[in-house]
Formats: sequence, C-alpha cells, structure tokens
Amino acid sequence: MHEDVMIAPSILGADFLHLGAELESIANADFIHCDVMDGCFVPNLSFGPGIISQIASATDVPLDVHLMIDNPDAEAVRYVKAGADMVTFHMEAARHAHRTLYAIKEAGARAGVVLNPATPVVALDSIIEDVDMVLIMSVNPGFGGQKFIETAYRKLRQLQALCFERGVSPLVEIDGGITDANVESVVAAGANVIVAGSCVFNAPDHAAMVERLRELGRQGLGGRL
Repeated sequence: MHEDVMIAPSILGADFLHLGAELESIANADFIHCDVMDGCFVPNLSFGPGIISQIASATDVPLDVHLMIDNPDAEAVRYVKAGADMVTFHMEAARHAHRTLYAIKEAGARAGVVLNPATPVVALDSIIEDVDMVLIMSVNPGFGGQKFIETAYRKLRQLQALCFERGVSPLVEIDGGITDANVESVVAAGANVIVAGSCVFNAPDHAAMVERLRELGRQGLGGRL
C-alpha cells in the first residue's frame, strides 16, 4: 500500500468570490478536490467543465474531480479534457463502470470509483484491479460540513483487506466530515488521500491546516494493522 498521506482540500468549502486566492492558499496540497454536482444524483448544484478548466489554469496542484452526477458514462471524459488529473465517479450511477474507467484513462487521467455510505465494499469485487483510486464517502454526498459516519472505518478496513487479497494498491480516499480530530484514525483504518473542505477553509491559515492534517495522518500510518 502507499506509504504517505496526501491531502486534497475540497474547494466546496472555498470562497468562490476569491477563488484564485483560495487556490494559492492551498498550493502545498497534494490534490485539489473538485465536487461536481448535477442536482439530480445529489440534491445540490455546483459547477461543470468550464469551472474545472479555469481552476486547472490557475494552479499547478493536480485536480481530483469527483463526479456526483447521474450520467458519468457519458460525461466523464469531458472533465479530463477540461483539465482533471484524476476523475472518480459513483458506482451507484454508472451502468458501464469498467468501460468508463478505461475511457478516462485513455483520455489521459487516472480513474477511480466512489461508494456512498450505504454501498458495500463488495460492489468493487469485479473492478478493484482496474481502479487507480477508491473514494469512500463518510457522509451522504451533496453538501459540505456534514458529520462523519462512523461505519466508514469498517469499510476502510474491508477495502484494505480486499486490496491485500487481490495484490493491488489503489489510492484510498476518504471524503466527508474529516478534521484534525479524526484524520489519524481514518488513515490507521486504511485511507491515504484525505478530503477536507470546511476544516481547511475555515482555518485561519489554510496551508498550515493542510500540513497539520498531513502530519497527523502520517501518525496514523503507524497504527495500521
């Protein structure tokens, strides 16, 4: 498995009136997490490829684009063309997940899948060898600032076991309710890419919070079974 912890601030928590400055304030991050919402798959709207393209032109940090949309099979490649470095889509929304993963890869980005809180890890059984990243949702998707769902710990451990059994090591991302109070424990359970929105953008010093999360997460690596 991957031996370091990566931090992916979610710009859902950023001030969009000053987005350029907000992006500069997290230049020490490993990814910028971009939540694309269509108002159908989730009860909220955010932004589409046009904004992704502008973000990509304004930062050197790789873009981790999370598609919370009803039709990822048709739309995913548009986000690669807009500048995404990683594209993840929901297993619950994809009819042709295998095909879509390889369409993303062929377009030039890394590709991953997302599981909602109620979707079991077994849903990955036939696809785990094909993904570059698995995103475990620790809140129900659609809104920032929600409380962490504790069953995510069990899912992270189950995913760790599945990856070990198959001899694969995709990135394991966790998204929802992550703060400096629980980042160490989610890494100990198996996560290595940490999405944090409110925690980073509500902090007085965004870059310092990114570093704090990374250091606390690294402490969690020593707690893995």
